[in-house]
Amino acid sequence: MAGIRLIPQSEFTRVRGTRAPDAGRLALLADMCRFNTLSAVKRAGSGHLGSSFSAMDIVVWLYFREMNTLSVGIRSPDRDVYFSSKGHDVPGLYAVLHAGGVVSRDQLLKLRRLGGLDGHPDVGVPGIEANSGSLGMGISKGKGMAWAKRRLGRGGRVFVLTGDGELQEGQNYEALLNAARQGVPQLTVIVDHNKLQTDKPVAEISDLGDLEARLGTYGWKVLRCDGHDWDDLARTFEELRQPRDVPAIVIADTVKGRGVSFMEHPRALADGHGLYRWHAGAPDDESFARASEELLAGVRARFDRLGLGAPAVEELVPEAAPSLGGGPREFVAEAYGQALVELAARRTDIVVLDGDLAADCRVRAFEERYPDRFIENGIAEQDMVSMAGGLARSGLLPVVNSFASFLASRANEQIYNNATERSKVIYVCHFGGLIPAGPGKSHQSVRDISLFASLPDCTILQPCNAAETRMALEYLVERNGGVGVLRLAIGPSPRAIALPAGYTLTPGRGVALTQGGDTVVLAYGPVLLHEALGAAEMMAARGAGLTIVNHAWLNRVDPDWLAQLVAPYRRVCVVDDHSPVGGLADRVARTLADHGLLEGREFLALGVEGYPACGAPGEVLKFHGLEAGTLAERLLEGTGALAADVTGEGGREVYTLEAPQ
Repeated sequence: MAGIRLIPQSEFTRVRGTRAPDAGRLALLADMCRFNTLSAVKRAGSGHLGSSFSAMDIVVWLYFREMNTLSVGIRSPDRDVYFSSKGHDVPGLYAVLHAGGVVSRDQLLKLRRLGGLDGHPDVGVPGIEANSGSLGMGISKGKGMAWAKRRLGRGGRVFVLTGDGELQEGQNYEALLNAARQGVPQLTVIVDHNKLQTDKPVAEISDLGDLEARLGTYGWKVLRCDGHDWDDLARTFEELRQPRDVPAIVIADTVKGRGVSFMEHPRALADGHGLYRWHAGAPDDESFARASEELLAGVRARFDRLGLGAPAVEELVPEAAPSLGGGPREFVAEAYGQALVELAARRTDIVVLDGDLAADCRVRAFEERYPDRFIENGIAEQDMVSMAGGLARSGLLPVVNSFASFLASRANEQIYNNATERSKVIYVCHFGGLIPAGPGKSHQSVRDISLFASLPDCTILQPCNAAETRMALEYLVERNGGVGVLRLAIGPSPRAIALPAGYTLTPGRGVALTQGGDTVVLAYGPVLLHEALGAAEMMAARGAGLTIVNHAWLNRVDPDWLAQLVAPYRRVCVVDDHSPVGGLADRVARTLADHGLLEGREFLALGVEGYPACGAPGEVLKFHGLEAGTLAERLLEGTGALAADVTGEGGREVYTLEAPQ
């Protein structure tokens, strides 16, 4: 890993104490925060730099010039409140809170790590006012906070930052429509108008048009400024301090990636031939080193101009995030994208819909090959799902793509409505399950199986490898008659999972990957099967066998097959990448009970208890008791082998299962 450095909090205190004009002092603080944001994201291995940098000058202005929050204290009922509705720019906010002495150095260095700072805002972190990351909720939540201040006689204002792409979510307009008459003049919404979404310009996805004119129709006070011009920010916020009886919106024109020349979107779009590459993820070592040196050079020059000498910079000890495995890897999502293009060659009725995630969901190849059958809906899942319903009613086969947490829950009523029309729609839920866990609760989908499984005539499949992914998509397109759900892990598979020769998908039936012992474990997907197979390897080292079954059918179990499967075993265990409520374990337990197969057997259901933890994959699986060592420890109970002696290849540790805090 490239050398990572951090500007200590004491240097921010030194800069804040100068009598330099606002423009020079705040510009320096902002670039110092950009430097620390870059370092934190690189150390974490993921995060969002582009929008953290575009919003940075605004956030620095708010905390160090405008708001009373740091002076009266972050727990004062009379404090000014700030939060970001888009949420993925939180690494920048953490850097500002560190600069203000709210977030410690150790916390900043634990971005996206267990017990550290969540990848999207979480109120468990000091200074974070609202959970966000699931887009479109912030204006409504800010209204509630402002209304409560008035009702409870508390001082302070409420500032909510939104993204311009986020304005595609319909809830924003419900909030905008009602706010002027609800008596919340303390509320100010700031639009970080950097004009880019995930990797394309907003105007190419869902053009906002004349944003000032549009927002002006809702009865709010609307202002516009350059979000990087300190004099313009001063003028704008001075106007906001004048008495008013309606809430206000500031459209702040910004540059995505501001502060690093090759990340700033005009250049980055040209370099990427129309695609922006710095929205999410940590930069590679070479790009990180270039960005770090560019920012630090600017910081040093500003220190010199203010007569502050040279800034102190701390060298950090390299630290790699715990990984899931080091064997040959594949992306099931990549296999899905390829299979989709191939199926579309012979199925001209297939239409693909996307929610501003074409690259993540691996449907860009389809977009390029069949642009006339690709519909980009932007950040608007409810609209996308209902449009799919209209396509299905017209005889087409819509394949809807988004992250599982947004698609299954946000558009659940629309999904149900389509189902009541007996329409065939295929929903592809990417990012399904606990991992990757760095983004935090808003992106960890541990409720989607139960939401879909409650639909009559719905089939939910989660494949374990590329070959099974192709089979699953083909089944849903060619053979399934009702609602189809393909649940996919989005990252690299921790190991290459081999299926037996001649294996085919048979409704409700799984396939054994290992044989032995008195316990059979049903699991699914590349992550949990990797851990279950790891547990089997550890147990084998202690002379204890374990049968692992890949069961891709998440809401269907063939009772005859299940009876044959469990006949030799004393214990049946199901490992769910989902809440214990409504996952595969519930379906297996019900089938066992309905057919008298529980008598004389122990049944064990392991899933994601409580709210999902945020952190590196290995840390989070350990926390929830789903990593290989913990599974082996649990499953060795009663076998006569010593669980405490379990180790696997590469010296994997065994962890004691602890209840989530």
